[in-house]
Amino acid sequence: MSLELGKLAPSFTLPNQEGKEVSLEDYKGKHVVLYFYPKDMTPGCTTEACDFRDNHESFAELDVVIIGISPDPVESHQKFINKHDLPFLLLADENHEVAEAYDVWKLKKNFGKEYYGVERSTFIIDKEGNLQKEYRKVKVDGHVEDALQFIRENLV
Repeated sequence: MSLELGKLAPSFTLPNQEGKEVSLEDYKGKHVVLYFYPKDMTPGCTTEACDFRDNHESFAELDVVIIGISPDPVESHQKFINKHDLPFLLLADENHEVAEAYDVWKLKKNFGKEYYGVERSTFIIDKEGNLQKEYRKVKVDGHVEDALQFIRENLV
């Protein structure tokens, strides 16, 4: 499935850090920053999550919900949120179905080994559920500010 800007973002339902089912449709009427990250507690993912945390109020003022998704299980998300005081949902995509729907489940290489994993990516979805912006192969530094700027300039 290919993603098209201006078209409906792929729908999903996944468990959050408390095991409760969450669907993209639950947030109709709000903008959504949907970010995919490889793994809880790793340096880059921690930095990105903390950047979203530190800017959470700025997003909230613009009527934006932040949702993080990784293949980690619910229990791991709970620890990650507690350790870093994250004020937003983390969803468990253990079968990487949603990552595949958003085309972020990729063959990666690290230290000569090949494996599948999440390519750090962010999607901005408008109040009607349409995809407005995608960031692929995200570099953590400055990314959260870029996403916030895009929302301010294009969706408010």
